[in-house]
Amino acid sequence: MDAINAKTLEQKRRKALRSRNTEDKHVYFQGIAQARYVLRRVFRIVEEKAKEYGIDPLAHQALIQIYGSPDMGLRVKEIAERLDISSAFASTLIKDLVAKGYASRTRGGADGRATRVAISKAGIALLHKIDSDVTLNIDYFGHQLTASQKEQVLSILMTYVGISIDA
Repeated sequence: MDAINAKTLEQKRRKALRSRNTEDKHVYFQGIAQARYVLRRVFRIVEEKAKEYGIDPLAHQALIQIYGSPDMGLRVKEIAERLDISSAFASTLIKDLVAKGYASRTRGGADGRATRVAISKAGIALLHKIDSDVTLNIDYFGHQLTASQKEQVLSILMTYVGISIDA
């Protein structure tokens, strides 16, 4: 397996940043293209598996956000924010998840109007099944990438979130 070199990664991140701040942004967009290719490919693998299990990919993402939250529950508003969708659309997704037994809704908050959504045991089991089923394909795809490609992807993601490595 190709090892990621922290010094090389930081060099690529700085090179992308420099390119981002010039008129010729080619190096920067090379990194963006690679990062988007890798992320899209991985997400496509997961989305297709979610569909095979009869769940909409965005509803699957909602379950991931709920399960990935500190107490395995979020308000509908928080789900909408994390998925970057309207609260009304998030509510529709949640209704479907509840109907399928993957989540439950409770009213709460100071005024009793906030709806909190929790993941059910069936929802957790579904996430585990999907993850288990896609691991081999995602690992295979990842092993096809060179160390340079992996560094390029990581350098762009680091740039987006403002991380640098003291190398």
